[in-house]
Amino acid sequence: MHRGKGMKFVGDSRIKSYDKPKLNRDYSEFPGRTESFWPDFLLKEWMTGAVFLIAYLCLTVAHPSPLERVADPSDTGYTPLPDWYFLFLYQILKYTFASGPYNTFGAIVLPGIAFGALLLAPWLDRGPERKWTKRPFASGFMLIAVAILFYTTWESSYYHDWKQQAKQGEIVFSNLDKSDPVYTDIIKSNCTSCHGGELTGGQGPNLVESKLPKEGVHGFVEKGAGKMPSFKDTLSKDEIDKVSKYVADLHETDANGKELKK
Repeated sequence: MHRGKGMKFVGDSRIKSYDKPKLNRDYSEFPGRTESFWPDFLLKEWMTGAVFLIAYLCLTVAHPSPLERVADPSDTGYTPLPDWYFLFLYQILKYTFASGPYNTFGAIVLPGIAFGALLLAPWLDRGPERKWTKRPFASGFMLIAVAILFYTTWESSYYHDWKQQAKQGEIVFSNLDKSDPVYTDIIKSNCTSCHGGELTGGQGPNLVESKLPKEGVHGFVEKGAGKMPSFKDTLSKDEIDKVSKYVADLHETDANGKELKK
């Protein structure tokens, strides 16, 4: 065999010439153009993942998630707000055709129709064109869906009371004793639906920082005020006295239980 006959240069190696040029090549034959999975490729993947993980940890440390007070299922005055990517559905549920007696339609049927249409999308436009301007049905439906998502998300965010949201979720320390029989037997079933489970406010005012004397609380509970109903026919005089004393003694504290001086 003559020197170089039947051979060709690929980089700095000599590989026999293939009779069939369309035959699939083994790329490991080309030095410098491939690498082994272990450890070269996998090591680079680990290094890339480590960089992103460290960056994510630094972000969470620099900007911690905004925590709210402990969830209380008895607090019916709390207005929940979903994450931003669910605001469009949250807004749709406020509309007349999707709320109240039509809640099932708004929460299940309407999203089901939308996702069902998404599944049928490949059959709605089967033309060979790839340019979006030449695919009116697919492009039109996509633009309509995006417009609805953007508008309902904006509307939900714009009309939401963010100040009330921050206030009702604010962590407040107080000397509230939920194990006290006055709270468990009387207040929990009569007051928390409006004033919140921590009595820090909801539909009704904040009772912890009200600074009302016992006589003032007694008058509100017995006679009512504004939207607050009278509990004269609901609670006995002894129960009203206990509630009045309990609420009048409430005050804010620090995390260690020490009363805050204002």
